[in-house]
Amino acid sequence: MKLTLAAGLLAGLALFAPQDDTRTPDSQTQETPTMELGNFSVSLAVKDLAASRAFYEKLGFRTKHDMAEHNYVILQNDTATIGLFQGMFENNILTFNPGWDRDAEALESFTDVRELQQRIKAAGITPVTEADEDSTGVASFVVVDPDGNAILVDQHVPKPGK
Repeated sequence: MKLTLAAGLLAGLALFAPQDDTRTPDSQTQETPTMELGNFSVSLAVKDLAASRAFYEKLGFRTKHDMAEHNYVILQNDTATIGLFQGMFENNILTFNPGWDRDAEALESFTDVRELQQRIKAAGITPVTEADEDSTGVASFVVVDPDGNAILVDQHVPKPGK
């Protein structure tokens, strides 16, 4: 009997499902404080911008910002934002933009990138690149997760209240 890919994945995941919940009540309610990292997108390193754009348009994405003359485009569907970047970086990047909403409009209130960087350092994560903590304008930092995935926190608007 043939299994579909989805059925096979579900069957495989069932092998790892916990048989009983052995967490204590404290571990169930204790949460890590959230960080307001800003609008999320995935930045994809592509080899052929036009071919990649055509592919994602077939998946229902529409161009939000066309910067093809600078080798990138930003696409969105109902719930996701992706950036396609040709020749700008080698690997895919998870991107957060403090201070921006989904339409790249500035927010009145948000957690500044420099404060986020301080909180990440306090949590024991060392940035690969750092924002100048004495600055007030545009700034960014990069951290890398345990699997080597780059996470860019990239603020394009001034510090709130400045």
